[in-house]
Amino acid sequence: MSSICIRGAIDCVALILLLSGILLTKTAPASAGILDATWVAPTTNTDGSPLTDLSSYRVYYGSAPSPCPDASFFSVTSPTASPTGSESVNLRLTGLATDSLYYVAVTALDTSGNQSDCSPSASAMARGEFDVSPRGTVNFGRVNVGSSAERTVTVSNTAGGTVPGSAAVAPPFTIVSGSPFTLDGVGATQRVTVRFTPTTAATVSSTVGFSANGAALDRVVTGSGADGGTGTDTAGPSISITTPTSDIEYTTQSRWLTLQGTASANVDVTQVTWTNSRGGSGTATGTTSWTASGIVLRRGSNVLTVTAVDAAGNASTTTLSVTYDRRWNGPLGIRITPPHRRPLLTGDQVGA
Repeated sequence: MSSICIRGAIDCVALILLLSGILLTKTAPASAGILDATWVAPTTNTDGSPLTDLSSYRVYYGSAPSPCPDASFFSVTSPTASPTGSESVNLRLTGLATDSLYYVAVTALDTSGNQSDCSPSASAMARGEFDVSPRGTVNFGRVNVGSSAERTVTVSNTAGGTVPGSAAVAPPFTIVSGSPFTLDGVGATQRVTVRFTPTTAATVSSTVGFSANGAALDRVVTGSGADGGTGTDTAGPSISITTPTSDIEYTTQSRWLTLQGTASANVDVTQVTWTNSRGGSGTATGTTSWTASGIVLRRGSNVLTVTAVDAAGNASTTTLSVTYDRRWNGPLGIRITPPHRRPLLTGDQVGA
């Protein structure tokens, strides 16, 4: 045959871009980003005859709005030479720059090497396979030499599938529990406990390295060793949010929100409070297991900060970025059908 065209309709699904407002200390390396694409196989030639010699696809990608046919591409072998309609083809684009915008378009090729026209392109942000929260520096406060304090960080699966990995850090910090880890499915989490045991009266900083499936993330930890003459506890409590999510971001259609979580310290936790960056504050019920209810959200981004105070007066905080969007219907799947409509990608959609 002389040429191919892809016929059929596309189901365009818009994804929600969640804005965090939380500063990234360090993101994944340039080659850690991924995008997932799904499209419907072509069934006819340009003359309307049935397609019987479909060979492969080229998935073009790049930073320009029209990546096809001059940009880099992935080749995908067609699972059948004669698609019958509504047959989906999937590809995970790898080796991308995390948190960078990419445009993607698709073409089809027959067994003679004839190539179809390019589909309209779609754009999305490449994402990592996993994330670690909190994203800012984890501070252990002042800890007496010879004593120790612990903090927890949460590793989460953001891409689906199985993500095995591990964490490592240099002394005087150590990984106490949670590593190695295996995260099965989107949203799976693992808490990793880091211990600070100062040997000198000095401030020390280090980097906890997290690696999984060839990707890596770093988180900075810091603490100050203190002479322990009085035996006074100077290490802040450990506090975490568990409900409605243990992740760092959350989207809801409800204006009212309840937070729940846990807190612990070398001495008793005496109080847990919360504040909203958009206005409002309050005191949670409970301490080691606490609940903050009746939080009023404003439309858009709300950064909720929860603070735990122990009996020695030490304080620690954790945050959750909540997007209040009455139109949000939850994460949706995506489909693309080249070349008449734009591709749709699994990621943070920024273009329609």
